[in-house]
Amino acid sequence: MDLSNLKPAAGSTKSRKRIGRGPGSGLGGTSTRGHKGAKQRSGYKNKIGFEGGQMPLQRRLPKFGFKNINRVEYKAINVSVLQAIAEAGKLDKIGVDTLIEAGMVAPGQKVKILGGGTLTAKLEVTADAFSKSGEAAITAAGGTIVKL
Repeated sequence: MDLSNLKPAAGSTKSRKRIGRGPGSGLGGTSTRGHKGAKQRSGYKNKIGFEGGQMPLQRRLPKFGFKNINRVEYKAINVSVLQAIAEAGKLDKIGVDTLIEAGMVAPGQKVKILGGGTLTAKLEVTADAFSKSGEAAITAAGGTIVKL
């Protein structure tokens, strides 16, 4: 095999339809457009969502929902996760940077500490927000909280 006898795989190439090239082509006459009506004529433009004057679907259906533009989204981290990170790294201070290094939080994401699980380590925890149970769990273990 060399460059002189290369061919594309069977069925991978197809010649395009040459419409409007006479009756012998089988695609002359109406040129695949059918008989009469706006779609058959030149200059026809299809407006998206137009249903021939019938009330369009997007106007028949009710509107619903609401997106609050002031919503603040937090990444939720349980105190059991803080316990695991503290044990693994023998840490007494855990901040957002520590959580980013551990792969728990993406950079630029806000963090909220929740009270899920148990915490025995005495930690100084720095985060954007704390739930009441999360705050109670940290202080009960003898730790302190710092809100950013």
